[in-house]
Amino acid sequence: MSAYQSVMLIDDNEIDNLINQKMVEAAGLSKYIYTHTGAKSAIEFLKNIEQLESGVVESVLPDIIFLDIDMPLMDGFQFLEEFNKLKDTTRTKCKIVMLTSSINPQDVSKSKKYESVKKYLNKPLSQESLKELSI
Repeated sequence: MSAYQSVMLIDDNEIDNLINQKMVEAAGLSKYIYTHTGAKSAIEFLKNIEQLESGVVESVLPDIIFLDIDMPLMDGFQFLEEFNKLKDTTRTKCKIVMLTSSINPQDVSKSKKYESVKKYLNKPLSQESLKELSI
């Protein structure tokens, strides 16, 4: 039994996305996994979901978004700024977990300013970090 209907992985590194996808699958965390190699395409994807019929929106939106911080074009924090402009339904349903290989304490404190960010994890995901994921 999956803990969540769907999760989304956003990371410009395809290898990290693949590793994280395999970890999510192995943990049985979710039935569906959406992957994006850019924050811009992920925001567009969420905006498109918001256009669907209301009953469908809740079932298609990801429960958790694993978001890399350091990406070209649009980084994780820019994604969060755009995410905050989405509909209430989206912002309420999608819980965000920041993923990073950075140990910059400023990133941690900056991410805490966003209500939708529920956790901050180091890359790559591990079975242990996924088991402890209670959001």
